[in-house]
This record gives sequence, C-alpha cells and structure tokens, in this order.
Amino acid sequence: ARQLVLRHPALSFAVLEKERQLAHHQSGHNSGVIHSGIYYTPGSLKAKLCVQGAALCYEYCDQKGIPYKQCGKLIVAVEQDEIPRLKALYERGLQNNVRGLKLIGAKEIQAKEPFCRGLMALDSPYTGIVDYRQVAQSYAEDFQEAGGTILTDFEVTDMEMAKESSSGSEDGLKYPVIVRSSKGEEIYCRHIVTCAGLYSDRLSEISGCSPEPRIVPFRGDYLVLKPEKCYMVKGNIYPVPNPRFPFLGFHFTPRMDGSVWLGPNAVLAFKREGYKLFDFSATDFLDAVLYSGLWKLVLRNLSYGLNEMYRACFLSAQVKELQKFIPEVTVNDVLRGPSGVRAQALDSDGNLVDDFVFDGGTGDIGSRILHVRNAPSPAATSSLAIAEMIADEVKRRFEL
Repeated sequence: ARQLVLRHPALSFAVLEKERQLAHHQSGHNSGVIHSGIYYTPGSLKAKLCVQGAALCYEYCDQKGIPYKQCGKLIVAVEQDEIPRLKALYERGLQNNVRGLKLIGAKEIQAKEPFCRGLMALDSPYTGIVDYRQVAQSYAEDFQEAGGTILTDFEVTDMEMAKESSSGSEDGLKYPVIVRSSKGEEIYCRHIVTCAGLYSDRLSEISGCSPEPRIVPFRGDYLVLKPEKCYMVKGNIYPVPNPRFPFLGFHFTPRMDGSVWLGPNAVLAFKREGYKLFDFSATDFLDAVLYSGLWKLVLRNLSYGLNEMYRACFLSAQVKELQKFIPEVTVNDVLRGPSGVRAQALDSDGNLVDDFVFDGGTGDIGSRILHVRNAPSPAATSSLAIAEMIADEVKRRFEL
C-alpha cells in the first residue's frame, strides 16, 4: 500500500484490516530476523528479493530511526554428514551475492559463540534482528502521511459488482466494485489487491477466483531462555536445514528486548489463528483435513510430522535438540514462549508452494483484482522489495 500510494499520489488508496491493530498475525509473531539470502535457489525470486529486501530494510530502519542489531548468524554443522550440505549452502550464498560469508571451524565458532559446539559453521555477519511490528507501524505512518486511509476492524466478507444505478450517483460507474465487511459497511473501488496471509485462499474464493493453492496453517511454538541464561547466546544460531522441508529447523534467536527465543517447531494448527495448543475451529480443521493435498503431504512425511508433535508436547525433547548446539542448556533453563502460525500454501498434490503466487481471475471482479496468494518466508525481510514487485504487477494488470 505504501509503495502504491508513493507511486500514484493522484489515486486514493485504503487498507482494509480485519483486526483492530496492524501486524497482529504473521508480521507480529515472527522471529524478527533480517535474513541475508543464503538458503534460496540462485536466480529465484526469493533469492533476489531477499538480498535486495535486506539491504532496503537496513536502509529504511536507518532512515526512520528504527532500532535493529546486526548480530550475525552461524549455521552450524554438528554431524559429519551435514558438512557437504553446509558447503553447498556457502556456494549458494555466494551465487546469491550475500555479503561477508565465510566458512569457519570449531575454534572460530567458539570465539564467536563461546557456548556453541560444532564441527564447522557458515558465518553470515550481515544477518540481523528487528521488531517487525514497529516496521509495519512505520509503513502505515508513511502510507497515511502520503494520503492513504487505514480502516481497521473491517473484516471483508463479500465482494460484488455495483448495479449501475446504485447509490444514485456516478459511484457505481466510476467505482464499480463493492467490498463489504462483516458489519455491513461498504467500500466502493476500482481495483483490489489482497495480501491476506492466513486467509488468502478464502478471500480468493469470495471474489470468485480459484481456491488453490490452499492455505494450511502450521503453528510454530517457541521456547524462551530464562533471563539469567541469555548470556549463552550472542547472535543467531541455526542448524543446517533439511532440504526436504521449507522450515529452517530449531534455532536460537536473540530478540530486540534482550530475550532469546528457541525454536520453532512446526505442527498442524487446528485453527488458522490458533496460537495456543488447544485452539480449535471446526471450519478451519475440516478445511484442512478434507483437503487431499494435506493427506498426501502427511503420508509422505509421517515420521517427521510425528516427531514434531512429540517435541511440541515434551519440553525435554525440544531441549535435546538444542543441546546438540549448546550442551549446557538444560530443561531448567527454558520456559514455554510465544507461538506463531505460518500460512503454508499447499497444492492438491501435497507440494508445499515455496515461491510467490500472484493471480487474478476472469469476469467483472476477477479482472479487477490481484491476489497475493503466497508470500513465503523471508517475506518480512523482503517486504520493501516485494512491495516494488507487487506495485509493478498492479501497474501492468490494471494499466494504471
């Protein structure tokens, strides 16, 4: 929205937000890491947008006085068979033009992270941390200062074309699409862009566009180190990722407030905004379990899924995972922490959709809408670069 209003100051823009405040879901529940772009396939949109987005994010924070820390990250190999994968990641990072990357040995790991053990690590000094809620708030202020309107507590439940005579004025012709809220409020507009995260498939269906890719919610639970134990972690410490999954594994993440988050795991959430273990929504649950794509995913990854569920229930199992990197961590050093829910896009063959998906549709409303169906991690890091890409797509589709 900010990017669009800055590019097209003569047009009027409104953001419709379901909640009473901004950044209430994925943006306010993520790990707060500014990723550097190591993991992603060279040449892919994710790689390009992450490297660009990280540079833009630091620049933006400097410009606006938003605090951040460039505390760096170590991706640590603790088993011999992880070393080839770590070296491949290093090569990938170089191809993606990630700055300052180097491979370091056990002694250098300890010099950087005195409590961490590992055979070899990839050192990424430009990885950082920030409070993305604050960043989102700042984007909102920019948008409003440039003339944009933000309407909170506006849950979109319906979209339809205006009848020509509606409202007895020219509104029906000039602004032919009506967007209606759950309270019956109406907005008349010419074009719509949806960026609805956990509800992107449902909004697409409301508008008469394709229900696929479907969103399956995965909850990630974090542990936190007790305040007196936070000295054990200086920067981000990540495992070497399993190439079969888009989740980056259990990691140590320092936060802007001085706390340290450990995790997250990845388990199926029974509610799209279900941050607690027993949160349940019959609609969301049935939506997920009746989708053939989910069963194909589950059956292919049964042991991984069961392990994650086991770890979610037993603190000691999660701590065991952490001890591979910092042996001194014990069950007594950690507390259960916050959770986030990730909007994982899934196709009908059970494949996790791992790149950006934009679509619209045909017909009166379909041709006036752009759905951002999937903006996968690291979308917070890449947000300013993604905004430029969406604004280009809007200009092209709607001929602004």
